[in-house]
Amino acid sequence: MKPEFITLNNENIEKEHICCAFSDKKCSTGYELKKNWLKKEFENGYVFRRLNERGKVFIEYVPAEKAWVPIEAPNYLMINCFWVSGQYKQHGYGKALLNSAIEDAKRDGKSGLVTVAGTKKFHFMSDTKWLIRQGFEVVQTLPYGFSLLVFKLDTKATNPQFKDTVLSGKCPHKTGLVAYYTNRCPFTEYHIQNSLIETARLKNIPLKIIKLKSMEEAQAGPTPATIFTLFYNGEFVTTDLSVCIDKRMDKVLPALS
Repeated sequence: MKPEFITLNNENIEKEHICCAFSDKKCSTGYELKKNWLKKEFENGYVFRRLNERGKVFIEYVPAEKAWVPIEAPNYLMINCFWVSGQYKQHGYGKALLNSAIEDAKRDGKSGLVTVAGTKKFHFMSDTKWLIRQGFEVVQTLPYGFSLLVFKLDTKATNPQFKDTVLSGKCPHKTGLVAYYTNRCPFTEYHIQNSLIETARLKNIPLKIIKLKSMEEAQAGPTPATIFTLFYNGEFVTTDLSVCIDKRMDKVLPALS
């Protein structure tokens, strides 16, 4: 049976779930903030498409010029979150969702699709190996672990590239922990404003939190991972939101010495 997908918009978003954190009460504020973020971004051509099930099977994309990511990719569609989880794997849902984005790109005369992933699997990012098997190619890598992947529809189109602000893997603030985040993910608000603050207090580590509140701020940021990135003494550490939790932070503490 052909899977049923739902594309969210301002008419149906109030009654439809957005896959992540819909049953996590402590993240209820972040869940509503993500919905509010989506409502605004729909005006920029943002697409959130998901399987009509109560699970995490979805893709998000937007014209790259309007993406909350520091890249230069004129006339491309930027894939943001793209996730098929648990029992829904191995059913072809990922390919179906990707194909729907490709068809939208063709319809709109786009040069192709672009996305940011890890050179190795990064938390809260798509699987690079899987994307390459689907026809994506790596066009740029950063020394601290990020890759820019492209699926070209126009083979003569210019390759996208990262903005200069993210090339070094450093942020301007050189003391202690620095967390950059947005409301692109419903989990970030709670874990940064509660878990991370408490973890930094317990470990007596200085902490600065920077919330990127606009597309312009995100596009000018020092990280390609605008959902969440943690720096320490100005150096990139991780995109793994779970390090906000005290015991999880211990896994990266050796790198923070």
